[in-house]
Amino acid sequence: MRGWEELYPLPVPPSWVPGAAVGILSLHFIQKLLFPYFWADLRYLLKVLTYGLRMEMYRLQGRVVTVLDEFVKLAEKQPHKAFLIYEGTVHTYRDVDRRSNRIAQVFLQHEALKKGDTVALLMGNEPDFIHVWFGLAKLGCVVAFLNFNVRFRSLLHCVSSCEPKILVVGADLLGTLEEILPKLQKDVSVWIMAKDSTFPNVHTLLDKIEAASEDPVPVNRCSATNLKSAVLYIFTSGTTGLPKAAVISHLQILKGAAGLWAFGATSDDIIYITLPLYHSAASLLGIGGCIHLGATCVLKKKFSASQFWGDCRRYNVTVIQYIGELCRYLCNQPVKEGEKNHKVRLAIGNGVRNDVWREFLERFGAVKICEFYGATEGNICFMNHTGKIGSVGRTNFFYKLFFPFDLIKYDFQKDEPIRNKHGWCEKVKKGEAGLLISKVNAKNPFFGYAGNKRHTEKKLLCEVFKKGDLYFNTGDLMVQDHDNFLYFWDRIGDTFRWKGENVATTEVSDVIVMLDFIQEANVYGVSVPDHEGKAGMASLILKHNASLDLEQMYKQVVTYLPSYACPLFLRVQEKMEMTGTFKQQKFRLVDEGFNPATITDPLYFLDNSKKAYVMLTKELHEMILSGKIKL
Repeated sequence: MRGWEELYPLPVPPSWVPGAAVGILSLHFIQKLLFPYFWADLRYLLKVLTYGLRMEMYRLQGRVVTVLDEFVKLAEKQPHKAFLIYEGTVHTYRDVDRRSNRIAQVFLQHEALKKGDTVALLMGNEPDFIHVWFGLAKLGCVVAFLNFNVRFRSLLHCVSSCEPKILVVGADLLGTLEEILPKLQKDVSVWIMAKDSTFPNVHTLLDKIEAASEDPVPVNRCSATNLKSAVLYIFTSGTTGLPKAAVISHLQILKGAAGLWAFGATSDDIIYITLPLYHSAASLLGIGGCIHLGATCVLKKKFSASQFWGDCRRYNVTVIQYIGELCRYLCNQPVKEGEKNHKVRLAIGNGVRNDVWREFLERFGAVKICEFYGATEGNICFMNHTGKIGSVGRTNFFYKLFFPFDLIKYDFQKDEPIRNKHGWCEKVKKGEAGLLISKVNAKNPFFGYAGNKRHTEKKLLCEVFKKGDLYFNTGDLMVQDHDNFLYFWDRIGDTFRWKGENVATTEVSDVIVMLDFIQEANVYGVSVPDHEGKAGMASLILKHNASLDLEQMYKQVVTYLPSYACPLFLRVQEKMEMTGTFKQQKFRLVDEGFNPATITDPLYFLDNSKKAYVMLTKELHEMILSGKIKL
């Protein structure tokens, strides 16, 4: 009896099959060993290319499709879907579309606004911020987002620099309006988000919205003819001086709005926005990203560490936005039962420290942290699509083809890029810190600052590697490792970050030297253990025979500066050290920090609990380092 193997012999595979299998396994092993991020890079690159091709198709068809156009289409396609959830109230896509129409109709009726006119918006996080923004955009206006933390002189500067026809102020910011109203240009028409007003010559908006029509404004008012035309001004402190109005085009909004999608968010996601809407992260990436996806966002008036996870559970949040400080605040909250009991799967933002990153994942579960890098006015962006701890993104040969950038050597003493004997800049080696510069071309333009040609030109580097080339100077030092991951290193120039905001040292020193007993003020940032960014410190030179009035000093900084820009530490010196180019010397002061055990000069600390500057003792210094005193 023959076996079934003899009756039905198995087919013999061709001789090349085993070799091919071994070859495939070998290639897979080599890829894992030498190119471990190949597939992740390829997926990300395909997403970038897909989006770029779609934009190019629109261009070839002669179509200009903006984020506002996308929103209006969604209001027709999914009118009853929640767009905004604010303090428990749901605002559908149709609701937001119709209320923004009402606002557009009010300004169309009461103000002679022309397409391209600027309107400044001074409001906190609330639905009407978005309604006013969209309503004015439907009239073809450029909307300037004002930072509501900025006070008096700096705020007046911001308003004047963008030359608005109208200033719209939120009901909770009337105190700020009262400060600047007497010195506001007379040709600026002021509107407040209220039904009545005690201010002379100030218009009310809420009463007029109720009586206005919901009909769309004429299409020719809002239709864009060029993606590179300005649509927003978002203020940034840059690297020096007072805030500057970065020009934001339709193209930049479209790129920013694609960020959530690029990280893997979908139309089913619910995005939690606690960051201020006057920043590009919340407005472009958050609100714009929500529109790009057709998703829902939960808007919070102000970030609250104690309410954060409760809100996430209550609203079934799946995507959160963060800055490094926000993650640290959450990690500093007392440990509670069920901290991983939520639906958050993506956290998108920047500036989180490695130790906080690890603690966040350990405490709050398998949340994919998506770190990215991008300046408001910049023309370069990096995204950490692999989740590598500490990195702001990855690059490769193909990415640099589409978004050319380099890291160049920088002279910290002279505060300028190093040039060789031929006058060209030099690239740093992998693993070395270098100044990030990004090539300016038709695909990656730099739009500059509103009404400030000098500051626009200062952000550009000419003749970098060859004659005629042009690069955007980000002002940021970065490191690229041997695996092509990028890491943020530091800021250059007279600026530092604190509480997630850029602080321009010259702005702070200008406020301090207004005091009649101050001869000179040298402002810089100092590191504080377990805190992101750097805390503000001012080295002071008193006028001859004058004494330091701590009460006046406190009153001056809290009146004229945002809370995050008020110097936490003061140091009184007898003379100011200068560099060889007659700039204030900061490096040694930064290194010495605020330790009273090693510094013989008098030191003072801004004690918020006492609302005063107090002598910085060794005991107080220890309490700050141990975290017993909150900064």
